Amino acid sequence: MIPVTLSTERLVLSAPTASDIDRITEYCQDPMFERYLTTPWPYERRHAEGFVEVIAPNGWATDAEYTWAIREGESDELLGMISWRAARADVGFWMGAPHRGRGYASEALATVCEWVFVERDIDRIAWETVAGNLDSARVARAVGFRYLGEGSVQLAFRDGSHPDGWHGELRRDDDDSAKDGWPL
Repeated sequence: MIPVTLSTERLVLSAPTASDIDRITEYCQDPMFERYLTTPWPYERRHAEGFVEVIAPNGWATDAEYTWAIREGESDELLGMISWRAARADVGFWMGAPHRGRGYASEALATVCEWVFVERDIDRIAWETVAGNLDSARVARAVGFRYLGEGSVQLAFRDGSHPDGWHGELRRDDDDSAKDGWPL
């Protein structure tokens, strides 16, 4: 598939570009990434180059993973990233530290989920995070994901382990209201 651009009132979600490499490198050096995300650690510029030049474009070309850079309006400034992965029908996202707490991740997640439900004609989108990642859980809950409980994460961590994680799902026919039962 050719990368698709999605828009909201505040955001533009578009394919990451070479101009994002330095900012991706900077954001992915946040210690939170080491604890909660599967990104390489320590994160180096070469990792961002491989992500932008190979991983993200190949994901679109093979319909395996759709990755969007999150930007405010028509600005070129990178705020974060969001992806939908076909194999597990799940989402993953992160925001750069200066942009957290403004509702950008929730807005991007709701937009991606809506698009995936229509374009991929699926009934369920999964979400998971390493247990304790309250920021990610707050975003999923705000979008209307239902909390399914705790268990090993499916996506292998950088050391090959599958740490304890929190799991959730959003169904096509769910409303966007926050669901009870979250560990928040």
